[in-house]
Amino acid sequence: MDTMESLVLALQDPETRENALLDLSKKRDMFVDLAPVLWHSFGIVPALLQEITSIYPLLSPPSLTNHASNRVCNALALLQCVASHPETRALFLNAHIPLFLYPFLNTVSKTRPFEYLRLTSLGVIGALVKVDDTDVINFLLSTEIIPLCLRTMELGSELSKTVATFIVQKILSDEVGLAYICATAERCYAVGTVLGGMVTALAEQPSVRLLKHIIRCYLRLSDNPRARECLRRCFPDQLRDPNFTAVLKDDIATQKWLQQLLMQLGYTQ
Repeated sequence: MDTMESLVLALQDPETRENALLDLSKKRDMFVDLAPVLWHSFGIVPALLQEITSIYPLLSPPSLTNHASNRVCNALALLQCVASHPETRALFLNAHIPLFLYPFLNTVSKTRPFEYLRLTSLGVIGALVKVDDTDVINFLLSTEIIPLCLRTMELGSELSKTVATFIVQKILSDEVGLAYICATAERCYAVGTVLGGMVTALAEQPSVRLLKHIIRCYLRLSDNPRARECLRRCFPDQLRDPNFTAVLKDDIATQKWLQQLLMQLGYTQ
């Protein structure tokens, strides 16, 4: 069996990199110290970034193949490992590595290679926000992550929409994030309009998992007086329709959040 060190070493050589990417991405949960080893080993992070930037020309016009998408997603899986490790998370942020992923989130093609690329890229950002850390939120807000997430929430598959909505939810859960999104009426409306559109779409294709994150976003926004006013103007009727919300019958926690939301918006006593 290949050792972690030998596989990481194989990433340095372009001839052996593809197989090493595949093996390491499959076995990354077996190697506890993989993130620090990847970060501190000579030439490894540049090699992973080279994998990412090498497919930029395939983004527009869209010509990404399944093979190229799978290969770069293996590199992204290793970067997600670095993003989620407490020893390397701050280093990852300080090097502005997430910015290399933003061109992938800016794509609109709905083919499988692009959808997989967006989903895996969102997974890296999701790994960053899973831990409540205001430094992470400040970094993400200083970049264009909100509009990129909103775009995926409008255009992505159910799974991509769910991860993008989770990222927005985690940003909102931080006081800095809530203040940022509620700082202007335009930002409130942008988020509120996209959330409303997603609820409308769920009437056709229900997803309890996605609806849960949408309600959490609405509930957090309703903590802010400006956002409350905004939400009342663009709040989807479906969330007040018992036939629609019946999908939550087995999710007691989300039912409570929805009741609390309706109360805070003044729809129920």
